[in-house]
Amino acid sequence: GMGRLLRLLATAVVVAALALGGYAWIRSRRPADGGIKLVDVTLGSITEKAVAVGQIKPRVEFHVKSKISGIVKRCYVEVGDRVRPGAPLFDILPDPTPAELIEAQTGVATAQSAYTLAQAEYGRATRLSDEGVLSHDQLDAKRAAYEQAKIDLGKARDSLELTRKGRVTDGGADMESIIRAPAGGILLTRLVNPGDPVVPLTSYQAGTDLATLADMTDLIFKGTVDEIDVGKLKAGTPARIRIGALPESVVTGRMSRIAPQATEKDGARLFDVEIELDPAPGIVLRAGYSANADLIIREKKDVLTIPERLVTFEKDGAKAYVEVPGRGKDAPPVKLEVETGLSDGLNIEIRSGLQQGDKVVERPPREITG
Repeated sequence: GMGRLLRLLATAVVVAALALGGYAWIRSRRPADGGIKLVDVTLGSITEKAVAVGQIKPRVEFHVKSKISGIVKRCYVEVGDRVRPGAPLFDILPDPTPAELIEAQTGVATAQSAYTLAQAEYGRATRLSDEGVLSHDQLDAKRAAYEQAKIDLGKARDSLELTRKGRVTDGGADMESIIRAPAGGILLTRLVNPGDPVVPLTSYQAGTDLATLADMTDLIFKGTVDEIDVGKLKAGTPARIRIGALPESVVTGRMSRIAPQATEKDGARLFDVEIELDPAPGIVLRAGYSANADLIIREKKDVLTIPERLVTFEKDGAKAYVEVPGRGKDAPPVKLEVETGLSDGLNIEIRSGLQQGDKVVERPPREITG
C-alpha cells in the first residue's frame, strides 16, 4: 500500500525533473529571433480540383442466363477467354421433374389419338366426295382438321423431346439447350460449373446468372464525387486519372456523366460520375483497376504562389495579409495586404502585393501554454 504509493511518487518526481530539463535545453537551443523562417515567393501552377474515387470498368457488361431449366452439362469457356457473338458458352441438360415428363407423354398420347381420328374422317370424306355425296366445303373442313391434328402431334412430340433431351431436331432446325454469347467480348466471370443446377429466366423470376461478358476495348472510369464538389463540375470537365496498379502512368479523359441524384454511403452523400478515357497507347488497362480521378475545375500556370498557411484572412475572407521582413537588421516583421487568387488547399496564388523572389515570414507553430 504505502510503499507502492511512495515508489509511484518518486517516479513522478523523476519524470517531471527530466521534462523540465529537456524543455530548458530546447529553449536554450532556439534562435533569438523566435524561430522565424523566410519563405520565397515562387512561380508555379495551381490547380483547383475535385477528386472522384472509383474503378476502370467496361462500358457495358452482359449477363448470360438460361431460358430452360436443368443441369450444366458442359462449359465451353474459361474466364479470360475472348468469345465471338453467338459462340457456345454452356450446354444445359434438361432435368425434368417426373410430373413434367408424364405431362409431356400424356400430351403426345392425346395428340396421337386426335390425329388418328382426324385422319380416318378425312379418308372417309374423300371417298364420299368422290362419290358426289359430300360438298367441297365439307371436304375442305375435314382436310383442315386433319392438317391441324398433324401439326399438334408434331408439336407434342417436340415438346416431349425437349423435356427429355433439351434439344429438338425438327426439319434440320436445331432449337437446342446450348447457351450462346449475346455479344462479343471477354468472359469476366463464370458463375457455374458442370453439374450445377440452373433456374431459367422467365417473366416472374430473374434466373441463374451463368456468366458475365464485356467488351474490354471500351473501358471507362466509373466512380463517385462528394456532394461538396459536384456543383463545380459539368460534362466535359477534363480529368487526370491515377491508377493504383500503374503508378507511373497517367491516363486522361473527360467527364461524360454526372448522376442527377445522390446515393448515400456511410453517412456521406456521393454522386456517381463517368469519365470517357482518352486513347492511351502502351498502357494496358484492366477492368476493376481502382483509380482516382482529379477533375480539373480551374488551372493556372506560371503564377506567383506561396504556401496558403502564411496568409491570414480577415473580415470573413475579404482581406488577406502576409508578414514580410522589416527594413532594418532587427526590425520586426511588417504586415502587408495582398490579393489572393486560386488555391489548391496547400498553395495559393498571389495576384498583387508581392513579386517573384520576395520573402514572406513564416512564424513557428505557436506553443500551447497553460
